[in-house]
Amino acid sequence: MTTIHVIHENDAWLAPLRAAFGRIGTPFREWFVDRGTLDLRVPPPEGVYYNRMSASSHTRGHRFAAEHTGAILAWLRRHGRTVVNGPRALALEISKVAQYEALAAFGIDTPETIAVVGREHIGEAAQRLGFPLILKHNRGGKGLGVRLFLSAAALDEHLGSEAFEEPLDGITLVQRYIAAPEPFITRVEFVGGRFLYAVRVDTSDGFELCPADQCAVGKVCPAEAKGPKFRVIDGFSHPLIPRWEAFLAANDIGIAGIEFITDRDGRAWTYDVNTNTNYNPDAEAAAGVSGMEAIARHLAALAAAERKRAA
Repeated sequence: MTTIHVIHENDAWLAPLRAAFGRIGTPFREWFVDRGTLDLRVPPPEGVYYNRMSASSHTRGHRFAAEHTGAILAWLRRHGRTVVNGPRALALEISKVAQYEALAAFGIDTPETIAVVGREHIGEAAQRLGFPLILKHNRGGKGLGVRLFLSAAALDEHLGSEAFEEPLDGITLVQRYIAAPEPFITRVEFVGGRFLYAVRVDTSDGFELCPADQCAVGKVCPAEAKGPKFRVIDGFSHPLIPRWEAFLAANDIGIAGIEFITDRDGRAWTYDVNTNTNYNPDAEAAAGVSGMEAIARHLAALAAAERKRAA
């Protein structure tokens, strides 16, 4: 029996995947990555490995979990193991700069961005970019450091206060704010590198966009939310789907959620690639779909293919 191994650092986020494996009757093993040892003298166990390491792992006390995972993925690849979301996926998960540059290679628009190291340089970068703008962390997750600024005065006040959050990797992104005609963004889910479904996410109460843990980062629009915050879009299609799929294939990403926003001119701006994607249970229940079950079935199919090759 080919074993499925799931690498992760957040027990709560794994619960829906455990349930999905149970529904389809497929056993798997969990590899909780925080501290520990990695013996490079011996080969890793046979099997299929799924990397669910998150850019926000340090916010849960797992400061070096991503670095530990990077070492594990290098070890797995050295020995030819099947890895879903491998080293390149991890590199993009922990760096939005890397994401944007990789997306640009496929002609996918991302918001104008200036990467800044050093709080003292943020104001000058903001003047070059212009207002309104958003600050965010390069190594993000959970909306870390995301704040909207309408003026230089508001930004200066923030930079001089204790509210300013130093990014883990030292890189703050100064980014053009995209004004949408309606308060929502779209999150497009991919499993096995292929489009699964898309979710409309209401941003009336701010950018609380994480489906699993409601990553609140402050109000942007005072309008009241209309209907459910997360809603699976029936019959979604978009001309960028082939480009997103090509981008994922070229960057070792099998499972991801990609977020974009459409401006007043109808232009789509892709601003986040989440390789540790989660799903909203209420939205899925209403639509009769299951992202975690799609992942479980995908991993089970990979394991079956490995067993067939080994026979």
